[in-house]
Amino acid sequence: MSSAVGPFSLDRMVRAVERVRDRLLRAAAALNAAHIPYAVVGGNAVALWVSRVDDSAVRNTRAVDVLIGREDLDTVRKALEAAQFVYRRVGGIEMFLDGPDAKPRDAIHIIFVNEFVREGELMPNPDVTDSEDSGEYRVISLAGLVRIKLTAFRDKDRTHLRDLIDVGLVDPTRLNRVPPSLCERLRSLLDTPGR
Repeated sequence: MSSAVGPFSLDRMVRAVERVRDRLLRAAAALNAAHIPYAVVGGNAVALWVSRVDDSAVRNTRAVDVLIGREDLDTVRKALEAAQFVYRRVGGIEMFLDGPDAKPRDAIHIIFVNEFVREGELMPNPDVTDSEDSGEYRVISLAGLVRIKLTAFRDKDRTHLRDLIDVGLVDPTRLNRVPPSLCERLRSLLDTPGR
């Protein structure tokens, strides 16, 4: 099955990025107003960290991933629904669609603290206390982000880790600071730059 291909459009490309930014800020504002502990994780967290060093190295991402405590899900649901997000559980993932007609990729994806995302992972997610406050939103600490990305270690996670390596946020000194079970994964990325 193929999709209809529209014309090239820089405006559409920019609007797509702006929608992700808007979704992140609206969700953060709702969670902040409700005093719910959370942290931005995933590709947006990588982009936020990379932008602190070199904004020309930032990679756009479509997903907004938010780390919360499972015990806060009902409160999060009330806060995000009040901000016009629509709760759904799709493929075992808790998410909040950006409106009733939105696709799952146009959503806030929920990740739970101290839990494994997939069976067989080496480490559970960090806690939201392992985060930093930017004023508008909370973002996972660099150490927590590296741990999440090394644990998941899918293609996109390795790409995100390489982005952090490329701007100097992650280097061989970090090998002493990651859990031993993840050390070899990080070493393999440091030893094969650009792959």
